[in-house]
Amino acid sequence: MNSLINNRDLRFQLYEVCDAEALIGTEKFADHSKQTFDAVLETAEKIAGKYFANHNSKADQNEPQFIDGKVQMIAEVKQAFDVHREAGLIAAGMDYDYGGMQLPFLITLASSGYFMSANPSTTGYSFLTTGAANLINAFASDEQKNLFIKKMASGKFSGTMALTEPNAGSSLSDIVTQAVKQDDGNYKIKGQKIFISGGDHQLTDNIIHLVLAKIKGAAAGVKGISLFIVPKYRLDANGEVAESNDVNLSGLFHKMGYRGTTSTILNFGETDDCIGYLVGEPHQGLKYMFHMMNEARLSVGFGAAMIGYRGFMESLAYAKERPQGRKPTEKNPTSPQVNIIEHADVKRMLLAQKSFVEGGMALCFYSAILVDDSENAEGEDKQQAQLLLDLLMPIVKACCSDYGLKANELAIQILGGSGYTHEYPVEQCYRDNRLNPIHEGTNGIQALDLLGRKVWLNQGEGLKLLFKKISQDIHQAKDLTRTVVFAEAIQKAQITCQEVTQLVAIAMQKEGAEKTLANASAYLTMMGQLVFSWIWLRQATVAEQALQNEKNEEEISFYQGKLQAAQYFVRWELPKLYHNADLVKNLDDTCLAMEPDWF
Repeated sequence: MNSLINNRDLRFQLYEVCDAEALIGTEKFADHSKQTFDAVLETAEKIAGKYFANHNSKADQNEPQFIDGKVQMIAEVKQAFDVHREAGLIAAGMDYDYGGMQLPFLITLASSGYFMSANPSTTGYSFLTTGAANLINAFASDEQKNLFIKKMASGKFSGTMALTEPNAGSSLSDIVTQAVKQDDGNYKIKGQKIFISGGDHQLTDNIIHLVLAKIKGAAAGVKGISLFIVPKYRLDANGEVAESNDVNLSGLFHKMGYRGTTSTILNFGETDDCIGYLVGEPHQGLKYMFHMMNEARLSVGFGAAMIGYRGFMESLAYAKERPQGRKPTEKNPTSPQVNIIEHADVKRMLLAQKSFVEGGMALCFYSAILVDDSENAEGEDKQQAQLLLDLLMPIVKACCSDYGLKANELAIQILGGSGYTHEYPVEQCYRDNRLNPIHEGTNGIQALDLLGRKVWLNQGEGLKLLFKKISQDIHQAKDLTRTVVFAEAIQKAQITCQEVTQLVAIAMQKEGAEKTLANASAYLTMMGQLVFSWIWLRQATVAEQALQNEKNEEEISFYQGKLQAAQYFVRWELPKLYHNADLVKNLDDTCLAMEPDWF
């Protein structure tokens, strides 16, 4: 196993680009320091390397099995889960009141990168639990919080989000799981959910499902959806695990990747005895769930970047050690071979990976700061953080998962025939990462969300704010020798994106949503190319400024690498923006006009 993450890059992102230490100045995080942040990161790296990376391949080759009505999995998964929870990492971002460390989301996300790189399947059980606990904390009653959050934070209970149904898929308005109110104020739940990650296992004493269902008699569509806490086992008067709650595992799906995480089919109320507890107000379930989707989609994007990062680290190490061929100028066939990293095309593939995964990491960290600000800042800063976060989430989720997967594909290519075998880890990275363009809403749905809704929220204030932020960084970069060229290219691209968006707004009024949204994926890709270029400009500006006084050769090489990766993205990837812009602004009908019978 090679390094999970380049620690120099991680510290660069956190402390030089994101200024993580500034978070210590807020009241909530005042107890922390750079030393405590680093201690958490070091602990995460050690645990991930020792207890997660050690069985990544084994869990992939020995996926969970459904035997005699129960899930069976390799023992190393529980060992890793227990070490992770005992270190307090499930609750790292939760408040002290719940036994958490009350760390900034930026730091908890960064620490999670080691686990996503080492073993995304086993990591899933803890991360799903954190997400479910956060949702309960945001919207549940005090009684519900007291019953569930501390046990979830400690890892005694785990959690899931149960949304998808066989007949509905991503179309949540069509779910049919039903909730019938009882005399005691609780509800009986009846229905089936599929593809529920972590939906059953023996890792914890209880599993707390957050279930979307429709109260009997509710309005059709999304307006009738409510959210319920549905534990696998009920709790007694002391809050301890009691009898079964009629939540039954009926089978497992066996996936292309992420094989170590159970993907379950769950039946609720087979014997009409499944009790659910309403979260918040009736018919607000989708609103509550989507409040937490920013965190979930950010985590998916970050996970994709980190699996891509692992593949990059593996292929980089291989390229440095694998001798093959000679340089074009060497005509002597008996001369020593060079390591493949000397070949320009291998450098191309490594640079592409570096630009995709380090750019993805940087974008996710920028978004994590927005999460922290949206929760802890005051006044206009808080409002602006939420506006930007809402706008960026479809881009973060979709583009990081697209670029992360492309990075894994290039890693396989660099290893050649070896990359296509189980004996090397990069093929598993690719299979694991292939799920992320589907996870938490397919990338096509992210595109519809961006162009159909997010761009226009609050009269387009989020987009205006994004363009303002980009313009500020462009202005700063123009004062430097090397980044001025990047800044000029990005400024031109931004003007194009602004013009295309204005044309789309007019077209929506004149032509309707169907014609304009037909090219939503092209619009999202276009905006992603702009945003990734901007994120690289931010890194390149810091790197060029640092080089002005740097004497250490290793540090010089590191910063030069940042500038070269920024140059790669701006020269090789950003120009593709104009093709997507043309498709969108011309209302290209190639896909829309295709008839089903023509296939």
